[in-house]
Amino acid sequence: MHDFRHRFAIRTLLDWYREGKDVKQQLPVLFTYLSHACVRDTYWYLSACPELMEEAARRLDRRWEVTP
Repeated sequence: MHDFRHRFAIRTLLDWYREGKDVKQQLPVLFTYLSHACVRDTYWYLSACPELMEEAARRLDRRWEVTP
């Protein structure tokens, strides 16, 4: 069951990143789905996922990209 919850959290976040949604704003939705009392409890699911970190890095790169 724990693996299912972890996969759900990661897939949901990856989808949000790829759809261009404001992930920070969406986190309360995710922790509600997972029945967590606090978003801090949801962060545990987000660690150690290279694919998720890659999406976050891409978003940061685009944000800080300088256009000539």
